[in-house]
Amino acid sequence: MAWEERERVKARVADQQSDRTAENREWIATKESAKGFFFCLAVLCLAGGAAWFGYVQIFTRGLERLPAKVCDGAVDRDVVIRALPKTRSAEEGATRQGVGQDLHFSCQVYTSGEPFLTGWVDVERASPQAWLRYYSADVGDNAVRVSVDGIEALAKLNASGRASVYVPCAPKGVQADESSRPYAIIAEANVIAAEEDAGAAVRQAVTDVAYQLAKHSYKLVECQAPRGFPDELPRYTNG
Repeated sequence: MAWEERERVKARVADQQSDRTAENREWIATKESAKGFFFCLAVLCLAGGAAWFGYVQIFTRGLERLPAKVCDGAVDRDVVIRALPKTRSAEEGATRQGVGQDLHFSCQVYTSGEPFLTGWVDVERASPQAWLRYYSADVGDNAVRVSVDGIEALAKLNASGRASVYVPCAPKGVQADESSRPYAIIAEANVIAAEEDAGAAVRQAVTDVAYQLAKHSYKLVECQAPRGFPDELPRYTNG
């Protein structure tokens, strides 16, 4: 009987050990499965992150790869980025013709998509009232306008993002007639964009482009009366 009891005890111990071994194997298998799952998840996250990073770098950073100042140093790249939607690639350039009162300066930024930015500057004999009448004939009441220290700016309220800036300037070597048709630098900038890409932010950015073109040209023209320029124009408050 003692021998049989020992055999039964040995059998129970063996069964318990077998159960524990099975439980250990199941726990190890579960652990390995979890490790595999999290490893695959990490790989997928890394792959997705790399794909997204590649997409952003290749297809949306075209404007960021432009020079810090575009159009012969006339316009800050950051302003151009505010004026145009993200794009895969972008090119910029400028042309300059004439000097003094005959100066014509233009700026272009083209993208791989449809939207593009253009701007130009001319020296004209025009009073602020004449400048305003000219643009009012086109935009009417459909515009926003600001002024500071004799500098005037307006932007059209439509998808074209058209803006103009007026800066009094008598070019070197000419007689400025303050009573009739004074000289001025007149800058204009336009963004041709889809309606969903237009809006108040774009109008403000396009106005800033025109303003920076006017500031740049003020030096090129060698206007007779040196003047200070604020860092930026007052912001539009109603559109």
